[in-house]
Amino acid sequence: MRRLSQRKALTLVRELDAFPKVSESHVETSASGGTVSLIAFGAMALLAFFEFFVYRDTWMKYEYEVDKDYSSKLRINIDITAAMKCQHVGADILDLAETMITSNGLQYEPVIFDLTPQQRMWQRTLLLIQNRLREEHALQEVLYKSLLKGGPTALPPREYASIEPLNACRVHGHVYVNKVAGNLHVTVGKPIHHPQGHAHIAAFVSHDTYNFSHRIDHLSFGEEIPGIINPLDGTEKITYNHNQMFQYFITVVPTRLNTYKISADTHQFSVTERERVINHATGSHGVSGIFIKYDTSSLMVTVSEQHMPLWQFLVRLCGIIGGIFSTTGMLHGLVGLFFDVICCRLKLGVYRREEVQLHNEMNNLNNHQTPLLAEAVLQE
Repeated sequence: MRRLSQRKALTLVRELDAFPKVSESHVETSASGGTVSLIAFGAMALLAFFEFFVYRDTWMKYEYEVDKDYSSKLRINIDITAAMKCQHVGADILDLAETMITSNGLQYEPVIFDLTPQQRMWQRTLLLIQNRLREEHALQEVLYKSLLKGGPTALPPREYASIEPLNACRVHGHVYVNKVAGNLHVTVGKPIHHPQGHAHIAAFVSHDTYNFSHRIDHLSFGEEIPGIINPLDGTEKITYNHNQMFQYFITVVPTRLNTYKISADTHQFSVTERERVINHATGSHGVSGIFIKYDTSSLMVTVSEQHMPLWQFLVRLCGIIGGIFSTTGMLHGLVGLFFDVICCRLKLGVYRREEVQLHNEMNNLNNHQTPLLAEAVLQE
């Protein structure tokens, strides 16, 4: 009974076979079929090779949420060179909470404003990258994925000591401010703070020494990350007017970066530039200097590096193999049918001649077989 039940089970399994086997004696091979098979196998191997590179690649996923961290401090990293001597300029920050952040975290370093050929080449390369980033936003993802790989983005030092006079002041360092709108400015005179506000002592500075031609080598918000290029890095403004005001309006967006190489909390920002000449007679009021007005966004962006899972790679690979196999089989059948039509094998005249020839052969066979049957009957 057990063997009988096993045989019935095997019979049932064989009836459910969705892949019936064809005897090799009933299979006919052809040169065209072999050629199509070679092409199909080559296409499968090529697409599978490219699909493997797609599997190895990663992409950036952007998620947006409300920034709930409003009590922490915002770090501002500054490296600005103004074409004035350090004793004539001062830098400070004043936010909407009327909190004045003095330049205690900033350093004033006398330097030469003109760049060396090597530094000028670095600046041109940086500006070229900036222009490409404005045109191709996808390049930012390349920078995210290549963190810690590229070269430094800071201005290289001078190769040799120069005998030229130190006619400029480099203001660099970092300060921590409240996460509210504020104004970072570099203007004439050292800043002082008093109950009615704040001011810069500019009475002892000659008006002829005013020159706010400047270069922003680096300006970023949050944690400094190597390899990231910010929108104002490498910006240079030259003016020949003593009463020039430069304004930068910045919107800072908190950004959480999670890649396979680094995890950090940083900030992206967009900027709008404006410059004008101070002329009180024409109604253009203000103070000569460099003013960077910033405001923080209420949204936070989370940038995370994603990778294709293994199961999805296998599914796509099976789809490639099955799709090419089915498509090439259909194309081979259609091409064969097309050649049959071209070679006139489907014309009625061809088949009529074959039918007539077959009918004649059958008649001859019957004529030869009839006497044989009659002799066999007589012998019986």
